[in-house]
Amino acid sequence: MTQDSRKQRAAEAALEFIGEGGIVGVGTGSTVNFFIDGLAALRGRIAGAVSSSVASTRRLESHGIPVLDLNDAGELEVYVDGADEATRRLHLVKGGGGALTREKIVAAASRRFICIVDEQKLVERLGRFPLPVEVIPMARRLVASQLARLGGTPVWREGFVTDNGNHILDVHGLAIDDPVALEGEINQLAGVVTVGLFARRPADLLLVGTSGGVVTLARED
Repeated sequence: MTQDSRKQRAAEAALEFIGEGGIVGVGTGSTVNFFIDGLAALRGRIAGAVSSSVASTRRLESHGIPVLDLNDAGELEVYVDGADEATRRLHLVKGGGGALTREKIVAAASRRFICIVDEQKLVERLGRFPLPVEVIPMARRLVASQLARLGGTPVWREGFVTDNGNHILDVHGLAIDDPVALEGEINQLAGVVTVGLFARRPADLLLVGTSGGVVTLARED
């Protein structure tokens, strides 16, 4: 079974959690694209979606799904998104697609956060995937020097600008033993918009697409 097939399995499993008449928070990325395509068949059941990126907005609208502003939608029942890495504690690294800030906002506005991944994204410890950090452009070098002091090697994602007009530093080589503490520490650095650690507000449910089916992991409060 291909990786895309495993992603599709996880995405289709998330459709079962979409209620009648609600507004769905929708993330960004290749696995989420499968979810959006599946959501198209349910568009008559939902009031619309709140999107975390321009790319997802375009895909949703191409399926005839209304995209609403979060300020108008208010609190969302469910948010569905992927991840670049996930642990069994449902801590995540996100931001490979550069939409981490809006993803974190939509996750914070949702009662339930469902993360969909294929089994290759499930890890024992976060840090193998470079950790994205969105920064204000004028602070890029300042933040990079501070991230280096934390033990990582920050690399500017040259030629890429986020939907918010900012830059991304991808931090290689960080040993992320305490994701909650590190998320807070990096977020406090002057010039950082947000870090792609989702640990203070982790996923509530992790749906892992495997060759044998979908494995469901729930967060323990």
